[in-house]
Amino acid sequence: MKTRVLGDGLTVSAIGLGCMGMNQVYGTALEKADAFKVLAKAVELGVTFFDTAEIYGPFLNEELVGEGLKPFRDKVVIATKFGFDIGPASDGQGYSRMRGVNSRPEHIREVAEASLKRLGVEVIDLFYQHRVDPNVPIEDVAGTVKDLIAEGKVKHFGLSEAGAATIRKAHAVQPVAALQSEYSLWFRELEAEILPTLRELKIGLVPYSPLGRGFLTGAVRPETLAENDFRRGLPRFQGEALTRNLSLVDALVEIAGEKGITPAQLALAWILHQGQDIAPIPGTTKIARLEENIGAVDVSLSAEDLARIAAAVPETAVEGERYSQAGLAMVGR
Repeated sequence: MKTRVLGDGLTVSAIGLGCMGMNQVYGTALEKADAFKVLAKAVELGVTFFDTAEIYGPFLNEELVGEGLKPFRDKVVIATKFGFDIGPASDGQGYSRMRGVNSRPEHIREVAEASLKRLGVEVIDLFYQHRVDPNVPIEDVAGTVKDLIAEGKVKHFGLSEAGAATIRKAHAVQPVAALQSEYSLWFRELEAEILPTLRELKIGLVPYSPLGRGFLTGAVRPETLAENDFRRGLPRFQGEALTRNLSLVDALVEIAGEKGITPAQLALAWILHQGQDIAPIPGTTKIARLEENIGAVDVSLSAEDLARIAAAVPETAVEGERYSQAGLAMVGR
């Protein structure tokens, strides 16, 4: 497995593993034993970068990831996140318990302590602010994480879906190792302002949903989405928009076929070729998909290949927003 260095010296595998989907987000949750097999196989294949958050479950995903990776703790980097106000279990499961954002310093400390216990670790390797809180100065957020780093409870600071101005303000207080934001062939807005800012400040990029939440694999169809799959609530996965978007995959399938790889590998390889400071974290619950995704590390693409791939899925041709209006209101702050 090749490696990438993010920000202030955080070395991770070139492809990580997003663990959110192990807890019911896409339908049925994995049995613990099956989740542990996926985590162990990922480590065996060279993955050292694992992503979770308190809101996934909520809380259940951190416990699952922490327990599953306990035998490999000295080999892996575990990232988790703070920044949401999470309601009681009576509010439901998953994001239905999210009541808004909360990055008050005292709350950040509470989450850090709770995450340390759930993960079963002595230090959080990478601690992201999950979404920017407009009611708390980002300088206060960065300062709080800076204190946690000084106390030995956190190693590196990260942001998620933050705007360029916010990134600059945070970085001035505590160096930001990585920005985690959506980035893929069907969402490239980061290229205009965010990526140049990250490179100026030497901050890494960790793309989540690098396969467009499964869209770019060519395997997503309306009938394949479970009734409780959260993608059903996203505009790009609804009705005519999904049908039109699926037509964009055909060109990727053709290009991948010519190169003897899968559309997923092609899409991931495209991202990996965008810079050595980028480490995507595709999620999966299946070992076969895990092996497929990791295979993208060995795919070589020419400049002509990259241009052809980008042209095959023009962002302007993608139908629908990537989030609901409520979700969009929380990004790019």
